[in-house]
Amino acid sequence: MTPRLAPFFDLIALDGVTSTNDEAVGLAAAGAGAGTLVWARTQTKGRGRRGRSWSSPEGNLYLSLILRPPREAAGAAELAFLAAIAIGEGIAPLIPPSAAVRYKWPNDVLLNGRKVAGVLLETSLGSKGGLDWLVIGVGVNVLRFPTGTDYPATSMVAEGAEGLGPARVLEGFCQAFLPWYQRWQDEGFTGVRQRWLGRAAGIGETIEVRLDGETLSGIFIGLDGAGALILRRAGKEDRRISAGDVFLPAAADR
Repeated sequence: MTPRLAPFFDLIALDGVTSTNDEAVGLAAAGAGAGTLVWARTQTKGRGRRGRSWSSPEGNLYLSLILRPPREAAGAAELAFLAAIAIGEGIAPLIPPSAAVRYKWPNDVLLNGRKVAGVLLETSLGSKGGLDWLVIGVGVNVLRFPTGTDYPATSMVAEGAEGLGPARVLEGFCQAFLPWYQRWQDEGFTGVRQRWLGRAAGIGETIEVRLDGETLSGIFIGLDGAGALILRRAGKEDRRISAGDVFLPAAADR
């Protein structure tokens, strides 16, 4: 199946790569335009945040999208939330109505409490400190999912989706992404932040956040204006966290 995409997207479909982000970063550095989208059937060295490997068997979706927004580098992280929304809204019509889509800070998508997708951002700065280019890497477990991961995983098919291939999921992601990207460029982060919080996993609950060198526990009360997680801890000032791994109490029971 050849995916049907809006003219904004310039699709490069490949059989196998080390990682779609590797391909897209090379293309971006060579001057590829915004909307260039690398899609591969498999990856031999797929990667996620913090250098973690990303299981990449055939049948799942692996893509990387080049963007060149005229923004300061500080705003790049906002696009991870936007991409998560596009994944969630893109897969929603393809899964059973009873399946629950949630967004787990900072860049994961959960399906019925298990991780079904993740986002990886890579950026390059221009000579004046703004973004030269930004690559959004997306992995969605369509047919298969890994076991033995730090956070329980699942796939769309395992949660009841039928007759799916990665091309259809790619279409759904792109259809949802483009209007949100246009809105973000016009209005900034406010609308994205509100939509993300509307499906945030663990909001108002006690969560665990693992940082380099320490683990914090507290109530997840929201995001600040830059997307940092706000953690309320008993007897202490609220803590704003810009990088870390969130674990929800329910994850330990799955």
